[in-house]
Amino acid sequence: MDFGFTAEDEGFRAEARGWLAAHADSAQDRRTWERTLGKAGWIGIGWPEGGYGNRTATLTQQVAWAEEYARSGAPPRSGHIGENLLAPTLIVHGSEKQKSRFLPPVAAGEELWCQGYSEPGAGSDLAGVRTSAVREGASYRITGQKIWTSLAHEADWCFVLARTDPGSRRHQGLSFLLVPMDQPGRIEVRPIRQMTGTSEFNEVFFDGARARVEHVVGAEGQGWRVAMSLLGFERGVSTLAQQIGFAAELGRVVRAAVRTGAVDDPVVRARLVRQWAELRAMRWNALRTLGGSGDPGAPSVAKLLWANWHQRLGELAVQVRGAEASAGPADWAPAAPYALDPDQHLFLFSRADTIYGGSDQVQRTIIAERVLGLPREPKGVV
Repeated sequence: MDFGFTAEDEGFRAEARGWLAAHADSAQDRRTWERTLGKAGWIGIGWPEGGYGNRTATLTQQVAWAEEYARSGAPPRSGHIGENLLAPTLIVHGSEKQKSRFLPPVAAGEELWCQGYSEPGAGSDLAGVRTSAVREGASYRITGQKIWTSLAHEADWCFVLARTDPGSRRHQGLSFLLVPMDQPGRIEVRPIRQMTGTSEFNEVFFDGARARVEHVVGAEGQGWRVAMSLLGFERGVSTLAQQIGFAAELGRVVRAAVRTGAVDDPVVRARLVRQWAELRAMRWNALRTLGGSGDPGAPSVAKLLWANWHQRLGELAVQVRGAEASAGPADWAPAAPYALDPDQHLFLFSRADTIYGGSDQVQRTIIAERVLGLPREPKGVV
């Protein structure tokens, strides 16, 4: 089958490994890598429309690309929010002017995006938005706070769900706004330091930040419909690439179990086999649902499966190493990011897997209400 690769593309794996070895994991390096991908047309291959500087690919080709990218050991992506969340949303709900303005820079790796959804006090209740956007002439004045905003410290733009009707409740009166992040004095980004010592997530404070009226996606008051559409794009081909990374982590845990002798314990062996079997089942489930529509529970089932699987793998990673898993590779310094080996990072970071992207409780509620038809859970007044 022809996947559209050229002779120039055959060296991608070597280029990716060489880049990763030669560059530190800095924001500037990640941005440079995005531009490298964009120049070759590798950003946006899953978009249903071409013409923005991107290649187009069938679903099978997208899967092949995502899996080969993961296997190559290529650098982590910092443009995936713009490519996989914002762009498909604009293609469905955006105006031609919005698509012409925002899609080419995403495809070129020139503009990075973050997502302004979650807020303090609302947990995973997206309808509990309190951030307000008041129209003043040709723009909106935005006031409020977002939290757990991934890569906000590197982003050029943020798509923000805000309340444009001050008298509205829950999912009514919300709008989907495209907001430039370069607004000194009006937007403040505060990194949130995690147990791992890293700060991928941030708090974002809007104090009179501006968004142009023409940058409302859909229409004023239709933000909930647009936001729900975006969440439908959140899980797809990337799930299969994610599982390639999971397989590599599982292989590392198995090798550690053999090295330490933990594999001789029948209970540990049973847990390792279970992790392998469940990973295979997740892959077949992802392939089964890939490209499908009309199943409101499929994304929630997938999230429940991988999040809990990954969390158990993190626990197993430190269990098979015994006492050595508690010793870091470098001296611990509480005032600065401290070093963790891959297993320790896996154990600590995976604690968040069942919370971010919609907690386990939220996913089970979605399945109960939208799939099983059970009575809706009462919601408090916002």
